[in-house]
Amino acid sequence: MYSSDPRPQGPLSNQVRLDDTDRLILKELMSDARIPNNVLASKAGIAPSTCLGRVRALREAGIIRGFHASVDLEAMGLLVYALISVRVNSQARNKMLAIGQRLRALPNVQSVFLLAGDQDFLVHVACGTPKELRDFIAAHLASDPAIANTQTNLVFDHLTPGD
Repeated sequence: MYSSDPRPQGPLSNQVRLDDTDRLILKELMSDARIPNNVLASKAGIAPSTCLGRVRALREAGIIRGFHASVDLEAMGLLVYALISVRVNSQARNKMLAIGQRLRALPNVQSVFLLAGDQDFLVHVACGTPKELRDFIAAHLASDPAIANTQTNLVFDHLTPGD
């Protein structure tokens, strides 16, 4: 944000320029959103007040959209994960954003991705049992007239950075 680097830095590049310190702050916050400001400042090599100001500016610019808890879904009894590819009927294509938002609001949906290609959405779902997954698909996807077809892939494991 404080860089004179003229290169674009992403979708908000016309409004915000990130420097190496901003990127380091973002990387640390992505790893641990609860990191104390003084520790974050130390890692970034800046004063705590400067760090606080930079984090505030990153939030105000929309670079930091929020802070979230990473929850162990299995501890919540959600043991069955699936990635469901969804194709929308041609008559409903003008409502893609609304369909995506509706999918995101469904119970058990962890995230929704809008895709290019032969599928329109990829929906990450977590359920307690295979029966719950089947019931979810039947109740929310197979019965929706806007949805042309689905393909369900079970997830055996999810590898994340640091695994």
